[in-house]
Amino acid sequence: MAIVAYIDGGARGNPGPAGYGVRIEDEHGTLINEFNGFLGTSTNNVAEYNGLLAALKYAQQHGHRAVRIKSDSELLVKQMRGEYKVKNAGLLPLYQQARTMAESLDRIVYEHVRREHNKDADRLANLAMDEG
Repeated sequence: MAIVAYIDGGARGNPGPAGYGVRIEDEHGTLINEFNGFLGTSTNNVAEYNGLLAALKYAQQHGHRAVRIKSDSELLVKQMRGEYKVKNAGLLPLYQQARTMAESLDRIVYEHVRREHNKDADRLANLAMDEG
Protein backbone atom coordinates (compact mmCIF):
# COMPACT_ATOMS: atom_id res chain seq x y z
CA MET A 1 0.00 0.00 0.00
CA ALA A 2 1.30 3.42 -0.93
CA ILE A 3 1.51 6.25 1.55
CA VAL A 4 1.12 9.92 0.74
CA ALA A 5 3.52 12.35 2.42
CA TYR A 6 2.64 16.03 2.41
CA ILE A 7 5.87 17.91 3.16
CA ASP A 8 6.70 21.54 3.79
CA GLY A 9 9.54 23.60 5.10
CA GLY A 10 10.09 27.25 5.82
CA ALA A 11 12.38 29.82 7.33
CA ARG A 12 11.44 33.14 8.86
CA GLY A 13 13.84 35.64 7.33
CA ASN A 14 15.39 33.16 4.88
CA PRO A 15 17.82 32.41 6.38
CA GLY A 16 16.24 32.48 9.79
CA PRO A 17 14.53 30.18 12.28
CA ALA A 18 13.59 27.17 10.15
CA GLY A 19 11.47 24.06 10.44
CA TYR A 20 9.70 21.36 8.47
CA GLY A 21 6.38 19.57 8.71
CA VAL A 22 5.25 16.18 7.41
CA ARG A 23 1.76 14.71 7.23
CA ILE A 24 1.53 11.01 6.34
CA GLU A 25 -1.75 9.66 4.97
CA ASP A 26 -2.83 6.35 3.51
CA GLU A 27 -3.92 6.28 -0.13
CA HIS A 28 -7.51 7.05 0.94
CA GLY A 29 -6.55 10.27 2.73
CA THR A 30 -6.74 8.91 6.28
CA LEU A 31 -4.18 10.41 8.65
CA ILE A 32 -1.48 7.95 9.72
CA ASN A 33 0.97 10.31 11.40
CA GLU A 34 2.24 13.86 11.45
CA PHE A 35 5.45 15.29 12.79
CA ASN A 36 7.79 18.26 12.48
CA GLY A 37 11.26 19.44 13.38
CA PHE A 38 13.07 22.66 14.20
CA LEU A 39 16.31 23.18 12.26
CA GLY A 40 17.84 26.27 13.85
CA THR A 41 18.89 28.98 11.42
CA SER A 42 18.54 27.82 7.84
CA THR A 43 16.89 28.59 4.49
CA ASN A 44 13.47 27.73 3.06
CA ASN A 45 14.97 25.28 0.56
CA VAL A 46 17.08 23.47 3.15
CA ALA A 47 13.94 23.18 5.32
CA GLU A 48 11.94 21.76 2.37
CA TYR A 49 14.62 19.10 1.81
CA ASN A 50 14.65 18.23 5.52
CA GLY A 51 10.90 17.63 5.28
CA LEU A 52 11.49 15.29 2.35
CA LEU A 53 14.25 13.43 4.20
CA ALA A 54 12.03 13.05 7.28
CA ALA A 55 9.22 11.61 5.13
CA LEU A 56 11.56 9.17 3.40
CA LYS A 57 13.04 8.10 6.73
CA TYR A 58 9.52 7.51 8.07
CA ALA A 59 8.68 5.35 5.03
CA GLN A 60 11.85 3.27 5.47
CA GLN A 61 11.39 2.81 9.21
CA HIS A 62 7.77 1.71 8.80
CA GLY A 63 8.30 -0.64 5.84
CA HIS A 64 6.46 1.41 3.21
CA ARG A 65 7.78 0.59 -0.27
CA ALA A 66 5.68 3.06 -2.30
CA VAL A 67 5.47 6.77 -1.51
CA ARG A 68 3.77 9.74 -3.13
CA ILE A 69 5.47 12.98 -2.05
CA LYS A 70 3.33 16.11 -2.26
CA SER A 71 5.14 19.42 -1.89
CA ASP A 72 4.40 23.05 -2.69
CA SER A 73 8.11 23.56 -3.48
CA GLU A 74 8.36 23.50 -7.26
CA LEU A 75 12.16 23.62 -6.96
CA LEU A 76 12.34 20.48 -4.79
CA VAL A 77 9.87 18.54 -6.94
CA LYS A 78 11.61 19.43 -10.22
CA GLN A 79 15.05 18.70 -8.78
CA MET A 80 13.94 15.31 -7.46
CA ARG A 81 12.31 14.47 -10.82
CA GLY A 82 15.57 15.38 -12.57
CA GLU A 83 14.00 18.33 -14.43
CA TYR A 84 16.21 20.92 -12.69
CA LYS A 85 19.88 20.64 -11.78
CA VAL A 86 20.89 21.26 -8.17
CA LYS A 87 23.11 24.33 -8.44
CA ASN A 88 23.14 25.36 -4.77
CA ALA A 89 26.09 23.76 -2.97
CA GLY A 90 24.17 23.78 0.32
CA LEU A 91 21.33 21.72 -1.18
CA LEU A 92 23.49 19.18 -3.01
CA PRO A 93 24.23 16.88 -0.02
CA LEU A 94 20.53 16.91 0.97
CA TYR A 95 19.50 16.14 -2.60
CA GLN A 96 22.03 13.29 -2.83
CA GLN A 97 20.84 11.84 0.48
CA ALA A 98 17.21 12.01 -0.68
CA ARG A 99 18.08 10.32 -4.00
CA THR A 100 19.87 7.51 -2.16
CA MET A 101 16.94 7.00 0.22
CA ALA A 102 14.44 7.08 -2.65
CA GLU A 103 16.38 4.36 -4.50
CA SER A 104 15.60 1.94 -1.67
CA LEU A 105 11.87 2.24 -2.40
CA ASP A 106 9.94 0.30 -5.03
CA ARG A 107 8.07 3.38 -6.25
CA ILE A 108 8.22 7.09 -5.53
CA VAL A 109 6.26 9.88 -7.17
CA TYR A 110 6.90 13.60 -6.65
CA GLU A 111 3.90 15.84 -7.09
CA HIS A 112 3.81 19.63 -6.95
CA VAL A 113 0.69 20.89 -5.17
CA ARG A 114 -0.58 24.40 -4.64
CA ARG A 115 0.08 25.89 -1.23
CA GLU A 116 -3.60 25.74 -0.26
CA HIS A 117 -3.51 21.95 -0.74
CA ASN A 118 -0.57 21.64 1.66
CA LYS A 119 -2.02 23.43 4.70
CA ASP A 120 -1.41 20.66 7.24
CA ALA A 121 2.30 20.33 6.44
CA ASP A 122 2.59 24.14 6.44
CA ARG A 123 0.91 24.29 9.87
CA LEU A 124 3.36 21.69 11.20
CA ALA A 125 6.37 23.55 9.76
CA ASN A 126 5.17 26.77 11.39
CA LEU A 127 4.73 24.99 14.72
CA ALA A 128 8.34 23.82 14.46
CA MET A 129 9.52 27.37 13.74
CA ASP A 130 7.47 28.65 16.71
CA GLU A 131 9.07 26.07 19.03
CA GLY A 132 12.55 27.28 18.05
